Formats: sequence, C-alpha cells, structure tokens
Amino acid sequence: MLAELVRYRTEVTCIVMPLHVERINWMPSPPLAPDDGPIDLEHLRRMTLGDAALEREVLAMFSSQAIHLVGTIASLPKDAGALAHKLKGSARAIGAFEVAEAAGRLESHLANGSDPSRTLTELKDAVELARSTASEILRRS
Repeated sequence: MLAELVRYRTEVTCIVMPLHVERINWMPSPPLAPDDGPIDLEHLRRMTLGDAALEREVLAMFSSQAIHLVGTIASLPKDAGALAHKLKGSARAIGAFEVAEAAGRLESHLANGSDPSRTLTELKDAVELARSTASEILRRS
C-alpha cells in the first residue's frame, strides 16, 4: 500500500510540476478613465500648440479672469448668465472642464429663473480647484 501511495504521489507531482518555468512580464493596463485633475494638461498643450510660455500665459490669464468673473457673478447682476457663459468658454479653452460644466449649469439655472445658490457654490469650488492647480503649474515652470 505504501508503494501505491508513493507511485500515486509521484504521478500527481509529475503532472502538476511544469517542465520549465517561464517568466511573464505583464504590461500594466492604462486607467479606464483618465484622471487629469482640474485641468486637462493634454488639452491645454494642444490648444497652445505645445508652447510652454503660452501655456503659462493662458493659465495666468484664466486664473485672474475666473476669480474676477466668479466674484461679479456672485452679486447676480443682470448679465450674470452672459458672464457664466464667458467663463464656460474660457474654462473649455484651457481644459478646466469641471469649471466649464459648473458654469454651464449656472447659466442654465439663471436662464430658467431657478435658485442659483447651489450651482454658484459648485462653480466657486471648481474655480478654486482649477486656480490652485494653475498656480502649482506656474510655480513649477
């Protein structure tokens, strides 16, 4: 019986054991959805034709304009919808798509006569995040 057990164990071991070991180098998968943060840097590079100086200039202009526009929009002047539209276009141009979406929602709420307070807060938050990212980019360059 011991001989049968050894023979069985040897047969199973032979079947399970590979004849040679092959190392597989797996290539990492790209993320399912890119996470570029508050500013899509690839979009910004395309829009500025890869000119780093122009990127910095555009980011500085956007940062200044965005804080001014949000401050003005917060007082809800008659042209707040047009100002939100202007901010939406500027944000799209540099790849600040969260700002653009928030400005678009605010523009819609203002056009519909809805209460804009929540969307205004969302816009302020998105602008602050984009501005801090722009500031970090400008500090590094």
